[in-house]
This record gives sequence, structure tokens and C-alpha cells, in this order.
Amino acid sequence: MAAKAQIQLASIICKLKYYSVFIQSLETVSYCTKFFNMYISIRRQIMGLFFILASLPVCLYAQVITPVAQSKAIDYSRLARIDSMVNDYVQHNWIKGAVTIIVKDNQLVQYKGYGMADAATKKPMEKDAIFRIASQTKAITSAGILILYEQGKLQLDEQVGDFIPEFKQQNVLNTFNATDTTYTTVPAKRPITIRDLLTHTSGLDYPGIGSENMKAIYAKAKLAPGFGITKDASLLQKMKQLGNLPLVHQPGEQWTYGLNCDVLGCIIEIVSGMNLQDFLTKEIFTPLGMKDTYFNVPAAKASRLTTVYTEDSTHQIIPWPTGNFNTDPNFPLQNKTYFSGGADLSSTGYDYAVFLQMIMNGGIYNGKRILSPRTVEAMLTPQLDFLFNDTNNFGLGFEIVAEKGARKGTRHKGTFGWGGFFGSTYWADPASKLIAIILTQQSPNSHYQVMEKFESMVYSSLK
Repeated sequence: MAAKAQIQLASIICKLKYYSVFIQSLETVSYCTKFFNMYISIRRQIMGLFFILASLPVCLYAQVITPVAQSKAIDYSRLARIDSMVNDYVQHNWIKGAVTIIVKDNQLVQYKGYGMADAATKKPMEKDAIFRIASQTKAITSAGILILYEQGKLQLDEQVGDFIPEFKQQNVLNTFNATDTTYTTVPAKRPITIRDLLTHTSGLDYPGIGSENMKAIYAKAKLAPGFGITKDASLLQKMKQLGNLPLVHQPGEQWTYGLNCDVLGCIIEIVSGMNLQDFLTKEIFTPLGMKDTYFNVPAAKASRLTTVYTEDSTHQIIPWPTGNFNTDPNFPLQNKTYFSGGADLSSTGYDYAVFLQMIMNGGIYNGKRILSPRTVEAMLTPQLDFLFNDTNNFGLGFEIVAEKGARKGTRHKGTFGWGGFFGSTYWADPASKLIAIILTQQSPNSHYQVMEKFESMVYSSLK
């Protein structure tokens, strides 16, 4: 509709210029009056079309996130409850710090830092602090695969083995002996596909946080969860190794959270001929202006990286020890060559909100088209024939709130979102035209209710 209106507007302006010049050259008063009336009529048409363009929900003038002093859609007295709640968690030492960001109707209605980015030095948490966003990387990598799909370089139901031969003849775990980690397998009924990877139905599991049997199998093969792999590691080498290991279930039959997006990142590198960092920078980060999103955080921005924490056996917050989950907490500052498509990015709340706003806009932001509207629609369409967590469905890279999930919580049906291992949650609700993100840097967190309270307070502030 916007394009049609713009074409009409251009045509009318041309007519307006013609009649304006023509009037000036007329000497006969009667003809001048006739053309003057035409001139006035055309001006009225222009004003009508300007009104249509201005009222379109996703027009070229309403795609960017715009800071506002006051939004008519927000009850600010209720919004202030978030400040009290998060500050209370900081004062009780349940979290060291947090950043929250809320976007409503493309308007930035809240963007704040709370507590400390580093407790040892008492460094305040600035709103533009850089966080290890872990599994929030997955949606970005999924968008990267869909860019290649739109370029005709791969198909969603194409076999992964077409790109990485080790995935051609796969087997599924049958029996497992915990005493010596030996196992038996049965052949996979079919090869896994790119769609299986996007929806986590491939049968791949996760090292470190997956099922006990597969954690043992992956540990023996020295596979890591994805973040912080720096030494003598090639993404392709590790994914070839993964392809030779058993699946935890038959492809397409169950949902299992696993190294799916690491495989997607590897496919991006193979197909594009670029490493994942360069590809995502070229295709997503630079066009969107995501200037603080990196696999390797540059030294000039190292001071903005938050300290990551964990809990000891008494649930006291302590700095993340080197080697916890086989991870060096400083991995964002190391010069990695293994770029995990599922867990390795660092970013800010604002940058990630821009990425989500692009999806909410139907694949465009600030005039830069990243994905087509139809591809975004497919991305946000439930792909599974079952509810993966007995509550919600899964799309091409996001959890999608189903009717059951909408009944149980505050998010509307069709809301898409996920979170990150180090303590972050995000969602985008098209029905409310709402984006909300809360970032902490702590895992595990015995007081994870801060995320749930943030969500309920966000929705309670909407008018």
C-alpha cells in the first residue's frame, strides 16, 4: 500500500508542477480560474496521500527505534516499578547488575543500567554495557541462513550432508554404557535437514548442558558447548567430528536443544566463502547499525564488557572461575577463529533491540532490507506438529508463543523470543508492538524470578 501511495503522490506532484507553470503563462483570466481550481484540487489530493502515508503502520518513516520523552501508550508510574524491583535485587545481592530495554510502537520508552558491571571495582552498570549474549546468537545465525536461502544458495529442506559429508550416513543412539561410555546405534530413518537445525529437531544434543548420555559422548570427543573455543579449533573440523557421532533421537521426531546453530554457522561459512563473523557483519550488523555486536570484542571496547558471575554451593555470587563449563570468562576478548553460531556473540541491549525491530518490521530497518516479509513470516510461523515444551511452538530460530502459552502468561500468541545461558531474556510481541530485553551476567541464578517479574511489570505498564 505504501508503494502504491508513493507512486500516486509522485504522479500528482508532476501534474502540480505542470499546472503551476501553465498558470503563470496564461493571460486569459477565465482559463486562469479554471486551471487554478485544478491546481487547488491537486493540492488537496496530495494532502490526502500524505495522510495515508503517515498513517501506515510500517512505513519508511516509522521503522527505526526513536527515543521519546513520554509515550502515550505507557503508564510511567507503573513502569517505575521495574526500577524498584531490579534495584531491590541488586541491594539484596541476588544479582550484581542488569540492563533493561523496552520498545513500544518503535519508540524507546526505557533503556537503563542497574547495579554494577563489575563488583570488585564497583564499576556502575551503564546502559550500553556489552554482555555475553550466548544463545541469543542463535536467532541472528538463523537469519543469516535465511539470507542465503533468499539468495538461492540453499534450500530449507536440503540435507545437511550436502554441505558437510559427515552428516550423510548418521546413526541414532540406541544403548549406552555409563561405565565405559560405549554405546550402540541404529541407522537414522532419514538425513537431517537445514529446517531440522533451525527448529532444533535434528537430534543433535548439547555438550555440558544436554542429556547425561550425550554429554558423556561429547566430552569424550572433546566437543564444547560453543562459547569460548579459542585454541587449535576450526568450526568445520569440529562440525565434521559432530557429524560422526550419534544423534539422540530420530530426525524430526522430537525437540532437543543442541549444537544446531553451530552447524548452521558452519554451513554459512561453507556456502558464503566467508567466516561467520565477516558474513554476519556484512549482511546484518553493518546494514542495521549494530555497532557493538561482536564475536571478538575489540580492545577499544573491552572496558564496556561486563564481568560474568556464577554461584557457589551456598548460592553466593562469585566471579566466573576460569574452566567453569570449560570456559574462560574472558573469551569475548580473545582472538577466536571458531565462531559459534549458537552461543558466541557479545552485544548490547540496544543492538539486539534493533535486530528484533527489523524482524518486527518484516525484515527491514532504517530503509535497509535484510529479509523479505514472506521469509520473516515463515520465521515466525510455528514449524512443529507438537508443543516442544508442552506450552509453546518453535519457528525458524525463535520460540513462538502458542495459544496454551498465551493463556498461561502475559505474552500474546505469536510472540517470539528466547534467552541466553549467562542470564538474559528477550521477546517481541507483534500484537502489542512491543520489544523487551533484560540482560544480566550470571549463571545459574537462584533468583531468576527477576526475569518473570520484569515481564509482568512491562505488560502492566501498557495502556
